[in-house]
Amino acid sequence: MTSPRKNNATPLAEAFQDLLKAYRLEDTYQEKLLISSWPSLVGKTIADRTSNVYIKDKKLMVKITSGPVKKELQLNKSKVIALIESQIGKGIVDDVIFL
Repeated sequence: MTSPRKNNATPLAEAFQDLLKAYRLEDTYQEKLLISSWPSLVGKTIADRTSNVYIKDKKLMVKITSGPVKKELQLNKSKVIALIESQIGKGIVDDVIFL
């Protein structure tokens, strides 16, 4: 005998997305995901020279402790934004500011 509930089961990922939409938390979730994923996105070298990462007004603020690394990231800002969009999603941040 099959349970009618099993036939209507929703995959966990889909149920999670529905929950985020219902509570209007999609943007907040993606922002937190981006911040927690920063070390894996940019690699150990840059992550070790990052002291703070946060989002304000759709801008990713990244505090870099090394001048040369900061300059290199500023020159490659469009690549960083493209990496974020490909790995996390589009529309999370409009700009990246290296402090």
